Amino acid sequence: MKTRADLLALLDSLGVEHTSHEHPAVFRVGEGEEVKAAIPGAHTKNLFLKDAKGQLWLISAADRTVIDLKRLHQVIGSARLSFGSAELMEDALGVTPGSVTAFALINDPAHQVRFVLDRTLAEAERLNFHPLTNTATTGVSQTAFRKFLAAMGVTPLVVDFAAMAVIENVDER
Repeated sequence: MKTRADLLALLDSLGVEHTSHEHPAVFRVGEGEEVKAAIPGAHTKNLFLKDAKGQLWLISAADRTVIDLKRLHQVIGSARLSFGSAELMEDALGVTPGSVTAFALINDPAHQVRFVLDRTLAEAERLNFHPLTNTATTGVSQTAFRKFLAAMGVTPLVVDFAAMAVIENVDER
């Protein structure tokens, strides 16, 4: 599995400008508010889910977004969803609970995990994610994030969580 150093080296090789901020470990949304306040850009919450048919999903949403998990499966076209286990998350994305991040897609070359991106994040100028560890936050521009996703071969399914509707469905896997 790729490490934080591997991720940052990849971003460098892609010509992606990034800024990392070290901080105490943050495990849940709502923790580390003082850390987020000092870092410009949209902050995220990331959910690792598994549907009833075994498909894995990574949801990246703005940190204050309300996600109705009981209805989400109808919007994204999955079977009913539940949280994936810590072991499954580590096997699929190479991260542990509290460190799940869109950057973990670097550890999914077989595309086992489908990626759902919040419309708010898809429209944000700057995005902040954990760099495979919850003791830092790495910020990138929207263009840089899309460059990362393209390098991973990932096209996000963009969902407006406020309206519970798909905005873009360009993932034809």
